[in-house]
Amino acid sequence: MTIELRPWILGDAPTLCTVYQEDTDLHVQFGGANLSTLELARHHISEQLPFSESFCNWAISVDGVAVGNVGLSAIDRCHRTAWVFYWLASAARGNGYASRALATVADKASEDGLFRLELGHRVNNPASCTVATRAGFIIEGLERQKLQYGTERFDVETHARLQTDPRPETEPIPTAR
Repeated sequence: MTIELRPWILGDAPTLCTVYQEDTDLHVQFGGANLSTLELARHHISEQLPFSESFCNWAISVDGVAVGNVGLSAIDRCHRTAWVFYWLASAARGNGYASRALATVADKASEDGLFRLELGHRVNNPASCTVATRAGFIIEGLERQKLQYGTERFDVETHARLQTDPRPETEPIPTAR
């Protein structure tokens, strides 16, 4: 089995479309994007997932198939900070891919000069908390009713990893770029 982090490619559109259709719990991770057709998934890949100065997205690829995403957004070179996010298709969960990918991207961001990486997860998502802590992100606090999905509001637990924090003992994932 080969696992790597790589840029998203248009050839990932069928997989992204399938994940969107099968893992409806991930719809909030796609920022409201409709990925229900190949054309919409291709458009999302070409418009929302390429690398830029302010955000980067890596496909978590297992044997050439994208099974998730880890990314940086709100990259601020002046303050050397960024927001980190991740998702994994349900079929790929439970293998440590997300925590390894997150730790790998955090290491790369640190090597690239970013000092502070931040993330948040709904408190009703303990799996996301586990991913963050295994990747070396330390809990910093609770933001009450920060997110709203539909009519329901959710508390968010925030985590951060500083360049000076100890690196977790996770196996890095090879990165293509």
